[in-house]
Amino acid sequence: MQLTPSIRSALAAGAAVTVLFAGAGAAAAAPAAPKAPATAPAAATAHSPYAQLRPLATFSAERLATADLVAAAKWGTDKPIDDPAREQEVLKTVAEQARQLGADPAATTRIFRDQIEANKVVQRGLYRQWDANPAQAPTERPDLQEVRKEINRVNGELVRAIAASPHARSAPSCTPLLTVAAAHVRAERQLDGLHTVALARSLRSVCAGV
Repeated sequence: MQLTPSIRSALAAGAAVTVLFAGAGAAAAAPAAPKAPATAPAAATAHSPYAQLRPLATFSAERLATADLVAAAKWGTDKPIDDPAREQEVLKTVAEQARQLGADPAATTRIFRDQIEANKVVQRGLYRQWDANPAQAPTERPDLQEVRKEINRVNGELVRAIAASPHARSAPSCTPLLTVAAAHVRAERQLDGLHTVALARSLRSVCAGV
C-alpha cells in the first residue's frame, strides 16, 4: 500500500496511542494513554475513512457512559452484571436494524458483542472500586428501564455508523485511523483508565479481519 501523507500521519499518531488497543485486556489501573494529537488526520473530510470511523469511537464512548448508570442501578441488588436474555435481545434488534439499512448483520452483531463486553468491563471495574471503597459507591439507584432507553438510542446511532462505514472498516488504514479516533475521543471525554480500556474493548472488531 502506498502511504499518503494523511495515512503516514495517522500511522505515526496511531503508534503513539496503540496502548488503547494493546491494553484492552489489561487492568483498569493501567497507565492512561498519551494525549491525542491536537488535530485529526489531514484527510478527515466529510467522506474520508477517518470521518466514517470517528462516529464509531464517539458512540462507543457514549454507550460506555451508560455502563456507569447500569452499574449504579444494579449495585446492591440481585441483578447480575451478565444478562444473557437482554444481550440476545440487543443483538437481535441491531441485526434487524442493520438489515433494514442494507448493512451486514453479521458484522454489526460482531461489533455489538464487543460493545456489550466493554460495558461489562466498566460495570465489573466499578464494582471492584466500590467494594474496595464503599464511600465511592452510588447512593442513588437510576431507573434501569430509563437507562436502557438511552442505550437503545445509542445503539441505533452505532448501527447507522456501522452501516455508513463499510469501506473504511475494510481498508488497510482502518486500525491506525480508528486508533487515532479513539485517542481523540478519550482526550475529549477525559476518560480514566477503566473507561479507556473499555473503549478499546468496544472497538476490537470494527476493522475487518481484526
